[in-house]
Formats: sequence, C-alpha cells, structure tokens
Amino acid sequence: MTATRPTKKQFETLEFIKNFINEHGYSPSYREIMNGCNYTSVATVALHVGNLIKRGHIIKRDRSARSLEIVNASDVKSVEKNYSHELIKEIEERFKSLEKEMSDEILNEVYVLVGALKILGHVDAARAYAGRINNISRDIA
Repeated sequence: MTATRPTKKQFETLEFIKNFINEHGYSPSYREIMNGCNYTSVATVALHVGNLIKRGHIIKRDRSARSLEIVNASDVKSVEKNYSHELIKEIEERFKSLEKEMSDEILNEVYVLVGALKILGHVDAARAYAGRINNISRDIA
C-alpha cells in the first residue's frame, strides 16, 4: 500500500513522531505528541495518529503504549545499532550475577532489559532470554 500524502497537521504530527524517535529511541506517548505539537487535547492527537495509520505513514502495534512506528524505516535513524549491543551485554552481566546469587532485584532488572530488547525490535532475542528467565524462575520456585 502506498502512503497517501498527509495533511499539514498530520505532517507536523508525523515529523514530531520521527524526531522524537530519533532523539529518544522509542515512540512518544499521545500526551507528549499533544504537548510537542501544541494541541489542546489528546483526542486531537488520536485523530491525527488514526488518520496517519489509515494513510499508511505509521503503524501501531498491539494496543501497547509507545508502539507507534514509522512505516518508512529509512526516515528514522537506527537506534538498535547504537543500543542493542550494550543492552545484550547488560543482560548477560545480569544473568551471570543471577548464577552467582539469586536476587529478585536482579531478576526484575533482567525482565526490564529483555522488555527493552523487544521494544527495539529484537523479538527473537527477547524470546530466547525469556526462556532463560523462565528456567531461572522455575529453579527459584
């Protein structure tokens, strides 16, 4: 499906979303879009986002928060190249710590880091780590 040209307001919203993702590495919330584009209500944001989805400029994953993605990936800098390697190193370090000493705090950190990996688009790696987490959780119980 080819994207239909956005209206002026939709274009401003799309540009804000692109810039936010480039700067932060994750998509903005509707409230952040509202504030960033100087809209007066979240409903206005929802309307523009809905129309951008219909026109093929963005997609939204599974009714989850911060799940807006730009359809043309070349418009967004690749954050995963910057952070995924560091993230995987952090996850591996936490697993090593769990092998030495079982800790709920470290296990919670692993859950968060694996979730971040999934958000960055490394779903298969996140699933693999989730399997390791499940094995550790079973050992605790």
